[in-house]
Amino acid sequence: MNTILFDGPEWSELLPLTYTRPISEIRCGILTITDKWNTLLGAEVSYATKSYLSEKFKVQVESENLFIAGNTLPNESLIKAIDSLTIDQCLVNGDSVIAFNCKEELANDKVQQISKGKLDTSNFEKVEFSSELDSINQSWDIFQKTGDEIKNDIELLGLKANGEEYKTENTIFGNEVYIEEGAKIRGAILNSDEGPIHIGKDAEIMEGSVIRGPFTLGEHSTIKMVSKIYGPTTIGPHCKVGGEVTNIVMFAYSNKGHDGFIGNSVIGEWCNFGADTNSSNLKNNYSPVRVWNYNTEDMEETGLQFCGLIAGDHCKTGINTMLNTATVMGVCSNVFGAGFPPKFIPSFSWGGAKRMVSFKIEKAYEVAENMMKRRGLSLSMEDKKIFQHIFISDSLYRK
Repeated sequence: MNTILFDGPEWSELLPLTYTRPISEIRCGILTITDKWNTLLGAEVSYATKSYLSEKFKVQVESENLFIAGNTLPNESLIKAIDSLTIDQCLVNGDSVIAFNCKEELANDKVQQISKGKLDTSNFEKVEFSSELDSINQSWDIFQKTGDEIKNDIELLGLKANGEEYKTENTIFGNEVYIEEGAKIRGAILNSDEGPIHIGKDAEIMEGSVIRGPFTLGEHSTIKMVSKIYGPTTIGPHCKVGGEVTNIVMFAYSNKGHDGFIGNSVIGEWCNFGADTNSSNLKNNYSPVRVWNYNTEDMEETGLQFCGLIAGDHCKTGINTMLNTATVMGVCSNVFGAGFPPKFIPSFSWGGAKRMVSFKIEKAYEVAENMMKRRGLSLSMEDKKIFQHIFISDSLYRK
């Protein structure tokens, strides 16, 4: 059946990460949520998302359509419940809509509602889902759940442990090391006693690096020499990481190539952190962490003791940048200079502790294009339109 992953109210709770993508394009574990459903269904899904994202992330509506909440992490009981839905039935968990099935005319109407953030399912027969439901509802869910999702994705992808083949040139503990074709590893210590370690195709772990699972390194990514990686950690494809990290998720095409610490954090795409950038993940008084919420426009209690950086796409920091516990960096923000910048840095902000100004959008295009050109990619017209929308959306927060 034609499957559409839709954005629910969680989309705004996951800003700024979702400013540039539907929820299902979030990476948690080895795969994005989209990839998980594509693999399970054996077919490509499409997206029902905000109208300004729909030109890049298109929807495909057919005669019969299955809509699945894009923040939902699949499991066996959920898949069985979704498979059993008939036309005009809706699977719910309390007040949350998990999935619904409908014909083409109604599907087009629901796509329009979702684009405006006002999905109405009152005309569906409700089916209660009472089994365990795993989903991404807040930004910190991503780094908290990535360890379990690494394990689930290894099973989903049918990977076979092969760490024994790499023991000649590395020190390997445990029996859950999964290394894909073309990966280069020499003089590293890999410890999978507390969780699996997955190294993607053509990735590289340089000499002297120490890694504890659960951990995944995406294809064509690099761990620089003498790095210290604590799981659960996900480094997506085409990334470079050095220094020390613990329990982070880096989506793709981002770099933290030098010494410095980042922990309990989520980092979007096309970010770059200057040498010795450090992000606090624990308050000095050990009290629970509060983080900026775009819905309430205020700091929100997380109930967590550890929470570091939440960085949207195309963020940059200069050398020796210091970031407070639970700092939120919006899309295309650029931080540099001495001292701690604010804990909430709006999109398209430029500056540091002493002063923040608005980053001209033409300059943001230029920086993004220069970075993407190094990877043989370019900033599309769709990307520029998304930038324009975000620039206006976050303008009320900038001075």
